[in-house]
Amino acid sequence: MTDIYEKLLGAADKNHIKVGEEMRKHTSFKVGGPAACFVTPTEEKELSGVLRVCREEEVPYFILGNGSNLLVGDEGFDGVVISMDGFAGCEVDRETGIVQAGAGLSLARIAQEAYKASLTGFEFAAGIPGTLGGAVVMNAGAYGSEMKEVLRSVRVLTPEGEVKEIPAPELNLGYRTSCIIPMEYVVLDAKIRLKEGDPVSIKSRMDELAGRRKEKQPLEYPSAGSTFKRPEGYFAGKLIEDAGLRGFTLGGAQVSDKHCGFVINKDHATAADIKALCEEVKERVRKKSGVELEMEVKTLGKF
Repeated sequence: MTDIYEKLLGAADKNHIKVGEEMRKHTSFKVGGPAACFVTPTEEKELSGVLRVCREEEVPYFILGNGSNLLVGDEGFDGVVISMDGFAGCEVDRETGIVQAGAGLSLARIAQEAYKASLTGFEFAAGIPGTLGGAVVMNAGAYGSEMKEVLRSVRVLTPEGEVKEIPAPELNLGYRTSCIIPMEYVVLDAKIRLKEGDPVSIKSRMDELAGRRKEKQPLEYPSAGSTFKRPEGYFAGKLIEDAGLRGFTLGGAQVSDKHCGFVINKDHATAADIKALCEEVKERVRKKSGVELEMEVKTLGKF
């Protein structure tokens, strides 16, 4: 990757590039080996240049939010990880109810900014451990609400290096899906439309949902949230429990005995432990119920 590093130096600030960065520092599972190159652009021109190098040199790359929905292999990723931490601005227009935020800004921070402006409609996202970019790509949701209900438009960088703004209805937002990945877009920022609300009620709702998460989810352990997508007509956690897998352990990884929909890093798990456990869960659920579970957590690199 020496040649790629040299080419990246022509596109990005040297201080924004790291070699051999351990991905365990950047994932909520707290596992993952080194990325060959780890770049944190801070401007659209820099991001575009890094992507151009990767595509011209046919080097694999991955766009990273805060790693809250990602499992990186123990042997790392032989490519370029592009962190969106440098895109974390936020502007709130209380009169119009429009919040424009960068792809790298956390949903929790956006929810706090909306609350301070007495804007309601984003309370559901306050406890989702992700960034706005990832939430848009996956149409993140919780407690009966989804991003598509509040999303107005998204600014993206196209594979050709063009910046374009796409209205939300054109993103094909569905359950944990959108057109962004197949179109190879990179989210730069997004506009969210909220409504004027009562700050006391907004805070009360946020506190209520935070309490429910703490009560029902294993927040005390490293995880990536809900590990499997919800199969149509079923709940993943219930299928896993019915397969007798509550508390099931493999190496340092475990199906949470608090919520079967969560796979956790219980005791210094490796990425291989977590991946193997997930595969075993899928197999046992298939045998028990005939339902094929699909991972919601993304995997990257060598295991």
